[in-house]
Amino acid sequence: MNPLWTPSAKRIADTNLEQFRKQVNKHFALELANFDDLHTWSINEPKHFWDFYAQYSGIYFDSEPQTIISDDPMPYTKWFEGATLNYAQNLLYPKGLMSEEQIAILSVTETGAERSLTYRELRLQVAKCAAALKKQGLKKGDRVSAFATNLAETTIAFLACSSLGIIFSSCSPDFGYEAAKARFAQIEPKLLFASPLYFYGGKRFDTLETLERLAASIPSIEKVVLLAYPETSAVKTQNPNTIYWQDFLEISEGLEFEQLPFDYPLYILFSSGTTGLPKAMVHRAGGALLKHHTEMHLHSDIKPGDKVLYFTTCGWMMWNWLISGLSQAATIVQFEGSPAFPDFEVLWKLSGKHQLTFFGTSARYLHSLQAQNVSVKDIADLSSLKTLASTGSPLSPLGFDYVYKKIKEDVHLASISGGTDIVGCFMLGIPTKPVYAGQIQGPAMAVDLLALAESGKAVQGELGELVIQNPLPSMPLYFWNDPDFERYNKAYFDTYEGKWRHGDLIAFTEQGGIIVYGRSDATLNPGGVRIGTAEIYRPLETIPEIIEACAIGKKQAQDEEIWLFVVLAEGHNLDEPLEKRIKAEIRAKASPRHLPKRILQVSQLPRTRSGKAMEIAVSRLVNGLSVPNREVIANPEALEEINLLVSG
Repeated sequence: MNPLWTPSAKRIADTNLEQFRKQVNKHFALELANFDDLHTWSINEPKHFWDFYAQYSGIYFDSEPQTIISDDPMPYTKWFEGATLNYAQNLLYPKGLMSEEQIAILSVTETGAERSLTYRELRLQVAKCAAALKKQGLKKGDRVSAFATNLAETTIAFLACSSLGIIFSSCSPDFGYEAAKARFAQIEPKLLFASPLYFYGGKRFDTLETLERLAASIPSIEKVVLLAYPETSAVKTQNPNTIYWQDFLEISEGLEFEQLPFDYPLYILFSSGTTGLPKAMVHRAGGALLKHHTEMHLHSDIKPGDKVLYFTTCGWMMWNWLISGLSQAATIVQFEGSPAFPDFEVLWKLSGKHQLTFFGTSARYLHSLQAQNVSVKDIADLSSLKTLASTGSPLSPLGFDYVYKKIKEDVHLASISGGTDIVGCFMLGIPTKPVYAGQIQGPAMAVDLLALAESGKAVQGELGELVIQNPLPSMPLYFWNDPDFERYNKAYFDTYEGKWRHGDLIAFTEQGGIIVYGRSDATLNPGGVRIGTAEIYRPLETIPEIIEACAIGKKQAQDEEIWLFVVLAEGHNLDEPLEKRIKAEIRAKASPRHLPKRILQVSQLPRTRSGKAMEIAVSRLVNGLSVPNREVIANPEALEEINLLVSG
């Protein structure tokens, strides 16, 4: 297999990763020749790696650690004991900042409104918000939630909370009442930041009634602070406990940063909640800061002054990841709205206008561009773009081809994969290595990643469970209201003692890359043969009529048969010739064992609010089981369509 892209010798030499490798060699008197050597060293010597990287990165510690990693097994491992720091301080005063007047945040809405804040202006706004939080009586350890849009005010609120040691959580306002309550009620926030309206796809959505209902249903909430789009006037409310953002802010004499232990809680992130109450995962401040720093600096090659966009909402962990871009002395770009309004050109025109260097999005978005055959390189000047990142679901080989043919030939396409569970990546891009179609380039630094067969043996070149053998600083500190770690251990450590089982199926390739084959709890087992759903999806890429598909296992006595749901392009229907072509492609490019017993056409697939297809929900429905917590589904009408189809 030939690579789609290979970095030039000059580009390799200029990467942060290469500079770090040289510094490691110099400091430890080693002769690590490349990334693979460096990675092996990082998993063999994790204490040396994390200690040295913390120093190398310039992360500010108010007091130095006495130990780097405790000997406690996962999930009880303690990190940098004795050290104190403040997350917000490290983002507002990052190493390498070229000027106080450098843009820190560029905030953009789909309506075209743009607002920029310099690092100096951002600090001032954070100080005002922190002063207001203190006046409200909030203190270290209290919780604050945000039902908010992806605009600068939400980031300011988060950093203000962090500066004081207040624990933050967020979701986007499209979550609705039930989904937001299922999250926030668990953690009993004292204050709610909320967007009373938002725009998406050219439509205005008013949420004041929803958020007031939400605040009334959670007794701990003492105050609601209304955020707003920059082009809208304040939304009027008669609630005496509700105040508008500009009236909430207080005059401040300057920023003060609470110096907290490395393992102190920073924010609470939630699982999707598709199989029960969303798990409330508490993440440590130092761990999120340090892990994000390695991913951005070493793997994403983000440098001071770079302009970084990740298309996300406040309900997806990539929002938390994006905000950490400030630690690189970069400009972060927050886009609020639809990436397809008024058309698919909007984000690329934004990228060209502001000469972005890093563009992050979902595989689904790139597949949509591919289906529309959008020639991005003819739309915008992407000469400054160095890295294009993709996550959320596996990017197909044809998706890789599309990027290099239609977006940019000389770009580092970094397919990345991780989870809310570690608020980061297990595997991601490596800017010094070639890119191969359909493959993630390699494991993240200091991540001891394995693919385990059903026998428990580590395998290469075949499907296995994604397993992590070593602790990471961004693994959850604990689950909220789980004092005995019962839910935590059940979530990750019940299957392989002492090893983190994430729930994905992966395989290592001959080129040293990694392919993700989908969730292991969605694995198909026809005739007792284990099949990852991505093995069925890949042959379908050459059939232009198919926009997307969902394969599930329908239980039949002691066996299982494959049912395939397909979404077709406009104007196409699932007739006999198309069904035969689908089966022929699967037979030829996978195997006869992969053939679906039934193929059914649907108008859409159910998705989480972060855009991931919900294979398990479809499987439960087809197998006669209920689908709990439907409020977490972005388009519940998709389930109704499938239910009518399979029961009719």
